Amino acid sequence: MSTLVSYRLRDSVATISMDDGKVNALSRPMLTELGAAFDRAAADGAVVMLTGREGVFSAGFDLPVLRAGGTAAAELLHTGFELAERMLAFPAPVVVACPGHAVAMGVFLVLSGDYRIGASGPYKLTANEVAIGMTMPLAAVEICRQRLTPAAFNRAVLLAEVFNPEDAVAAGFLDRVVPPAELAETAAAAAADLAGLDLDAHAASKLRARHLTLTALRDAIDRDDAAYRALAVAPSQSAPAAG
Repeated sequence: MSTLVSYRLRDSVATISMDDGKVNALSRPMLTELGAAFDRAAADGAVVMLTGREGVFSAGFDLPVLRAGGTAAAELLHTGFELAERMLAFPAPVVVACPGHAVAMGVFLVLSGDYRIGASGPYKLTANEVAIGMTMPLAAVEICRQRLTPAAFNRAVLLAEVFNPEDAVAAGFLDRVVPPAELAETAAAAAADLAGLDLDAHAASKLRARHLTLTALRDAIDRDDAAYRALAVAPSQSAPAAG
């Protein structure tokens, strides 16, 4: 499909893999290719398994673009959070196989999956915005709110706490942790099991269960976008941006 995102369909499961050869920065090209991959999965009526490269799911947005501010940064944020919104409302189950680090927008995508499996190891899952001088976007707050425990939500959003994979399960970032060598097989098996669901019932139930979240998230995306475009400054100057 592309140089950054690959797509493989097998037995009603679409595996979407990010690999930029580095840390899977969510640049506009990466996000565009992810959107196209989800378009293809929707057309195929497939369960999605979203993963990264060895040792990293994604380190978040392309930070130089964010720090430059302006229209390009605003569009990057908007596109990233709309992908999270799409994952939360996707008509088929979305399994996230997190092979390592997930930071900022990377971890927000993890939080937007239906079933999240992480690899054990010395990996970091964190919303690090406050630690690097960025105000947490409203959209990111809503994504964290809908999956994290109350205590973990406050520590993640306000204190930029770093969670290892095991602690990330207790916090709500992940549902399960397995050894790295077992991640792909375990996630593929989970996706295959979920393909046996009645997908119409799944899609309708998902929209009912997440109605409040999706409504709040859409409002947050629009408010973040308006605020960022009005400020037209770099994120480091208090614009509502995410890394």
